[in-house]
Amino acid sequence: MSVANLDAQPTPPRRRRRVRASVLRATIISLILIPIGLLWIYPLLWMVSASLKTNAEIFGGLGLIPADPQWQNYVRAWEQARIGQYFLNTVIITVSSVILVIVVTSMIGYVLGRYAFPGKKAIIGIFVATVFLPTGYTIIPVFEMVNRLGLADTLWGVILAQSGGAHVLYILLFAGYFSQLPRELEEAAIMDGASFVRVFVQVMLPLAMPIVATVIILHFINSWNDFLLPLVLTLSRPDLRTLAVGMYAFRGEFYVDWSGMAAAASISLLPVILVFLFMQRYFVEGIAGAVKQ
Repeated sequence: MSVANLDAQPTPPRRRRRVRASVLRATIISLILIPIGLLWIYPLLWMVSASLKTNAEIFGGLGLIPADPQWQNYVRAWEQARIGQYFLNTVIITVSSVILVIVVTSMIGYVLGRYAFPGKKAIIGIFVATVFLPTGYTIIPVFEMVNRLGLADTLWGVILAQSGGAHVLYILLFAGYFSQLPRELEEAAIMDGASFVRVFVQVMLPLAMPIVATVIILHFINSWNDFLLPLVLTLSRPDLRTLAVGMYAFRGEFYVDWSGMAAAASISLLPVILVFLFMQRYFVEGIAGAVKQ
């Protein structure tokens, strides 16, 4: 090693000062972010804590540790309030809706991202314009369409209603991702005799797994927590209610079962957390890829 290289190397005292400064900076950032993080997750912790308390204990203070855990709140929520049936309805509606949305938005995004055709910009503009249309304004035509299809008061009606719409964000995510993939992959598959559908299903879609996972998480949360559409489409069929609508079972004319409602909310939140944890890596990759594009 030359004398010039030795002079360029930081001396041990200088290196130690850098390490100390880095540790100090990390400590200060942690001291600031930890209280903010605790304040952010406190409502979630309070909800879980309230699910193990009595109604009197819930309003007796803001402490998180119940004096005597009331596990029967979960049993009451699952059986007496029919949360078990609502949970099953929500799973069926959400999973079916996610599958339909993935199929539709990925195909639209593939065409918009890979092909140029007359009117492409106008179509994208129409899709984007639907973002500014409030959901409440479309509830009447959606209800009328479901009713005319003979799917009123059925799970399929709720599934189609939640799967409909432009889903602009999902389409743009797919379009942006597909537009960045090399043309050589598509051309090689076509030269091997693959059809348009086979190229999409076997070549392009597997490469877009980060976006698929991102759309699954986003639409799963949206469909799982949807309230307005299931409420309107299941008014005459209480047995088809979803968890979000079923929470009303804890609200009576003169009494609200807050502990049972907290237990039901904790149950409904668990699948969302599990889905996000399972697909977190793909979700981060998909968002990072979308930002780069």
